[in-house]
Amino acid sequence: MRLQLGVFILIISMSNISCTNNPELDSKMTDSKNLKAVDETLGLTQSGDRLIFRVYAPAVSDLEIVFFDSQASTTGESHLMNKKKNGVWEFQMEASHAAPFYAYRRQSAPKQIIADPYSRAVVRQNNYHYPSKSVILPPENYDWEGDTFTHAALGDLVILESHLRDMTVHPSSGTKQVGTYRGFVESDQRGGIQHLKDLGVNAVEFLPLQEFGNIEIDYKNPDLGVWNDWNAYENNHWGYMTSFFFAPEIYYASDGIRDRGAWLGEDGRAVNEMKEMVKILHQQGISVIMDVVYNHVSQYDENPFKLIDKAVYFRLDEKGNYIAASGCGNDFQTEHPMARKMIVESLVYWMEEYHIDGFRFDLAAMIDLETVDAITEATQKINPDVLLIAEPWGGGAYNPAELADHGWASWNDRFRNGIKGRNPRADDTGFIFGKLWDGNTKEYFKSLMTGYLQPEGGHYRHPVQSVNYLESHDDNTMGDYIRLATGKIGREQVVTREQVARLSPEELRLHKFAALNLMVSQGPVMMAQGQSWGRAKVIANSIGSDPHAGMLDHNSYEKDDETNWLNWDEKALNKDLVDYYKGLIAIRNRSAELRNVEEGFRSFIESKDKLSFGFQMSADQKIIVFLNANPKTTVKYTLPAGEWMILADASSASPEGVGAASKSIAVAPRSGVILVQ
Repeated sequence: MRLQLGVFILIISMSNISCTNNPELDSKMTDSKNLKAVDETLGLTQSGDRLIFRVYAPAVSDLEIVFFDSQASTTGESHLMNKKKNGVWEFQMEASHAAPFYAYRRQSAPKQIIADPYSRAVVRQNNYHYPSKSVILPPENYDWEGDTFTHAALGDLVILESHLRDMTVHPSSGTKQVGTYRGFVESDQRGGIQHLKDLGVNAVEFLPLQEFGNIEIDYKNPDLGVWNDWNAYENNHWGYMTSFFFAPEIYYASDGIRDRGAWLGEDGRAVNEMKEMVKILHQQGISVIMDVVYNHVSQYDENPFKLIDKAVYFRLDEKGNYIAASGCGNDFQTEHPMARKMIVESLVYWMEEYHIDGFRFDLAAMIDLETVDAITEATQKINPDVLLIAEPWGGGAYNPAELADHGWASWNDRFRNGIKGRNPRADDTGFIFGKLWDGNTKEYFKSLMTGYLQPEGGHYRHPVQSVNYLESHDDNTMGDYIRLATGKIGREQVVTREQVARLSPEELRLHKFAALNLMVSQGPVMMAQGQSWGRAKVIANSIGSDPHAGMLDHNSYEKDDETNWLNWDEKALNKDLVDYYKGLIAIRNRSAELRNVEEGFRSFIESKDKLSFGFQMSADQKIIVFLNANPKTTVKYTLPAGEWMILADASSASPEGVGAASKSIAVAPRSGVILVQ
């Protein structure tokens, strides 16, 4: 019987945090225990010819709605709103009388323009405060042409984590509309969707696509209230600072520009352009997963939830100051019923309106478990196969096992650390370097290949909950980890891309062995963009004054430049590794046995070598995998009777076979073998 956990498997990425609880979160949850969410549809809705505007702001004593004829207007036509007993403010008007933009404003000081926190589209000005107005979109007119969710099983997924702009903006991509929703799905290019198809992956996990603050506060400006001495690029490239949870990022629209002071999003085109991207990806059988951030917002942009009623939506201390346990910004109060309502309604909206197949939750340990369960219930009603992906740390907490008990899956960082290592130094490397990481035994590494289950000291209740990976957007790339761990480059050594882009034979062997470990693991797998050719993140110094220019970057969140942009010439430069990944992915996609997530489906084959073992799977075809992490010794295994086709070895991988074996097989040092009978 094949195990199906359904839609709500939450994928959690695990860091090196050892804490298991968060007292501050627990106390805040108690404060909100007896509150109930208001049963009202918030934001802008239309009933017949009438527009209805609603916003929840119980602590506000006066509120008006203002309509604007242009995006940059500071004055407009204002109307008093009506406050209901439940704390919801409402205004209605004929649709034909509405101007294209609107916002809310208090009548008493401070009289600040506040965009609708439930905005489906926004117009914003490019500066770190991000002055914004809400866009009144025309009635829904997008033609989905019968598109719906992919309904892919989590255990069948090979996910590519991607930054939409990075995948198309480099000149080598051949993309015409670079860095955009449209550009990502252009057919005649080397990047974007064509790379996904070339690799054979069946899911893409986008870094944040919800409207976020991509410009940060001025660097070392003494006239500002916040002293920025950490981000000389004044940029937030990755997107983990959400401003509007229902609106797509307008910088990725076809009219997106980064000029300071410019206004973006006037006609709301990002809405249909993102939908078009999702539809085209679905047409190619590729599931779309969005990275979402519900644990914090920027500490200095004009986030409407802060301006409208911060006590409802944010964790505050006794003096009313924002708490920043996330270490990233102002922490969101997920446990408040109205904040929980917003989170759930936002996710449902992206599923219903954009056909999103799943979500990865940033710093998921900061999301209270009642909200976790509410997410599960609401999203499963929309799509029983929804993919919920999260990161199980944040605010001092680390709770993958607890989330697994609630039915969610997670990024398995123990797999990452065990196979690759944690830090790229000799005493902290993993299996591919011939080390039993962190003092573990071979039994520990065998458990990593069977879903890292709780009875064996792991995190998960079922193998399908273990999302195995070696690289994500955080920390060094897999390629840079190997460069540092092998001593090819020093941590503070200055290099050029040309010096490091081509992989040495030693690097190539390590990459291939790591790739084979990943693709034969039990549970869904994830790769990062550029992992398939061992890409480097060499600091490009686009600002001209970075003292670390030319060094390898382990935290490139702020760089919208060639540090992050994928150079597709480098993919061609390391074609041998790319082809190896493509072969392994094709083998996995064709082999139901390798993708099987049933507990007990795999049985182990022992070896006297502490760095080598095998396992076999049998169904319609019998498959055997041997792994040998010993860097010096070949290990010989006896094969069951019959003829065996070698699908992958130390150098090649193909579902059509790369060789044959019978009776026995010798597994070379630092390599693996996949055989099918």
